[in-house]
Amino acid sequence: MRIPFVTARQRDFSLEPLTVEDGDALFHLHREGFARPWTGSEFADLLEQDTVFGYAARAVGRGHEAPAGFVLARLVAGEAEILTIVVARSHRRLGLGWRLMDAVLRELHAQRAEALFLEVDETNAAAIALYRRLGFIQVGKRPDYYRTGGSGANGALVMRRDLR
Repeated sequence: MRIPFVTARQRDFSLEPLTVEDGDALFHLHREGFARPWTGSEFADLLEQDTVFGYAARAVGRGHEAPAGFVLARLVAGEAEILTIVVARSHRRLGLGWRLMDAVLRELHAQRAEALFLEVDETNAAAIALYRRLGFIQVGKRPDYYRTGGSGANGALVMRRDLR
């Protein structure tokens, strides 16, 4: 499924399904957002699973370039989870995170999923605000879940959105 859209700053992007071949590009983007990024082979292994799907936001006409953002999700027995979502620093505040999450929500509605879960760093105010706007509520907390660049760790908020 290709879903073209134009952001507020008039940059054209399309959402394209992720494939196993995207693994290395996802690694490079993932390391922008996480102290311990997943490897290209870890992404490829996930994308080979029937229960895992995702979308990449790519600049229209620049399909050979790395994605500006991506989301990876898993759906099993009616319950889904966001495995990871990242938008490149250079493309933040353009609505890409919203569009990526919307694509996942549309897919989950089509698959008749019952709920979507995610975990978010408790210090990531922008992501928490996005998820709340999308109808997620906090249902738990995991202390010391995300390792930071130093020796510390941040907690994760566990959030849920009912889909039915």
